[in-house]
Amino acid sequence: MTGMRTALRALAVTAAALLAATALSPTAQARPEPRAPEEFVALRSVDPTIIQEMRYTTAHTFMGERVDGYRQPVCILTRPAARALHLAQKRLLRQGYALKVYDCYRPQRAVDHFVRWAKDLDDQSMKREFYPLVDKSRLFEDGYIAEKSGHSRGSTVDLTLVRMPALPTRPYRPGERLTPCFAPKDERFPDNSVDMGTGYDCFDTLSHTDDPQIQGAQRANRQ
Repeated sequence: MTGMRTALRALAVTAAALLAATALSPTAQARPEPRAPEEFVALRSVDPTIIQEMRYTTAHTFMGERVDGYRQPVCILTRPAARALHLAQKRLLRQGYALKVYDCYRPQRAVDHFVRWAKDLDDQSMKREFYPLVDKSRLFEDGYIAEKSGHSRGSTVDLTLVRMPALPTRPYRPGERLTPCFAPKDERFPDNSVDMGTGYDCFDTLSHTDDPQIQGAQRANRQ
């Protein structure tokens, strides 16, 4: 058991270093890489059946680029959080569903990237998909962007449900035509998750869990 714990700890630290690494200047590269605490683990080492679609390692984000601090599509969480997801996954699989995670541990440098982007009111390249009805100048006031994130503590996760067997999804093509995140499911960017009424990272009141405009099957899927 000691050997296994050591191996898992090494895996978590290695994965966290990959997740936290960014392109650094030659001078900065001499500094030690930031690492997640030892109690963090790679979710895949706890439950490899949970689907991972780590969006912030891609250009399909509300900023239109990969987020600082994300190099590899690896979900890192505290061990208790990973264990809780594993237990939920076991129940869901018996019902024909699976969990899918989009974001897990979020390094502070990623949060700082969000903040810099939100303050640049001229950069609205992804507005049509992610915040079509929200003025970018209100992202802080409306609570969509903040200078601190619960994700940085390692026990917060963005997730959804997928009906099994999971259908394949295509990658985002930079420059492709964007569709509002609250458009009908067959019109917005393809996602194999159950229909919750909006796509991932939708900056709109419709993404609020109890928004009264969400009804029928979409509302049932949120319960």
